[in-house]
Amino acid sequence: MLLFCPTCGNALRINEGTVGLHFACNTCPYIYNVPRKISKRSYLKLKELDDVLGGSAAWKNVDSTEERCPKCSHPYAYFMQIQTRSADEPMTTFYKCCNQQCGHNWRE
Repeated sequence: MLLFCPTCGNALRINEGTVGLHFACNTCPYIYNVPRKISKRSYLKLKELDDVLGGSAAWKNVDSTEERCPKCSHPYAYFMQIQTRSADEPMTTFYKCCNQQCGHNWRE
């Protein structure tokens, strides 16, 4: 917590006095005694993230291939390729298990 002096406008520093804590100004004799414990908690609102893969709609029109699921060993998986890095790097292949009970996602 940062308080400013009402007299000269400088930032107040916190000192420990004989009675307890107080805010004091460096340039003028202003002192503000702290009568009780001061605390304030504020939570930041997290930014909403966009789904870079397009969400569930991205998997509607994809093909399947013979790729074994590492989780349930189903022999087929849906796949799509997206350029996630610079143009001179190969595309990233994303897989989704064809088994409806599994639905595991992975990438290569």
